[in-house]
Amino acid sequence: MRASFVFSEVVTGLRRNVTMTIAMILTTAISLGMFGGGLLFVRTIDKMQASYLDDVEVTVYLTEDISANDQDCTGEPCASIRQSLESNQAVESVVFEDRAQAYERFQRIFEGQPELVELARPEALPASLHVKLFDPARSDVIVQEFSGQAGVANVDDQNKFLDRFFDLLNSGRNGTFIIALIAALAAVLLIANTIQVSAYTRRTEVGIMRLVGATRWYTQLPFLLEAVVAGALGAILGVAGLVALKYVALDRILEATGGAIPKIELFDVLFPVAPILLITSMLISAVTGYVTLRLYVRH
Repeated sequence: MRASFVFSEVVTGLRRNVTMTIAMILTTAISLGMFGGGLLFVRTIDKMQASYLDDVEVTVYLTEDISANDQDCTGEPCASIRQSLESNQAVESVVFEDRAQAYERFQRIFEGQPELVELARPEALPASLHVKLFDPARSDVIVQEFSGQAGVANVDDQNKFLDRFFDLLNSGRNGTFIIALIAALAAVLLIANTIQVSAYTRRTEVGIMRLVGATRWYTQLPFLLEAVVAGALGAILGVAGLVALKYVALDRILEATGGAIPKIELFDVLFPVAPILLITSMLISAVTGYVTLRLYVRH
């Protein structure tokens, strides 16, 4: 009977303050949706880093005289540069690419832009040595050692570009979390306000229950459960919004990148993002409800 009473009180409270309850659920859903989007952002960045770092290279571009006259990197100073790279303990492999091969690769990369391919000439592309490292994070060692060396025009470190790219993505992730935090603050204030209004409208009932011996926990439990239920509904709505966003927009946007950004799978949304959102929402709702009752509902 006690459980039935508490349940009926929760339903009554949610129905009595229906507009505030809906506002609380929607605000919670928006804040948790933004938070979940940030978590998916982090997961996608981790996937991209793991994928891209496997293919990161340091490219040593050779000077014009080597590119024009040494077609197989057997003469000096190309052979010495190649030997130095291959003997370096940080280097996994070294591949020489002459001008003709560089031009073929250029055509493959920009095959969707025929005007650009038509303007390019093999003589404009330098020969190069593509260096793959055991640990891509140590690319700066190769850059420092070979930059300015005789026969080297310049050294291109792909890892530096990726660092800038991931810094940009991380900035977007941080912005998402900041917006989510602001929305979460609004949700917390709504939860607190809803509990105060609910407790005020039922002050007579609560007073009678206290007079006949009901404990404070027993009288306050329905208000806590109202907040937790509304928070759980907000989390479910937030997860549903992320799933809908994935199928409506994200899949098409990520496909347009040609695989540069990994696709977000349904499993990525449902686990671990959905449980994190649900637990976070219920915990915040319960803590907010408890603190509100302790501060504003003393008697």
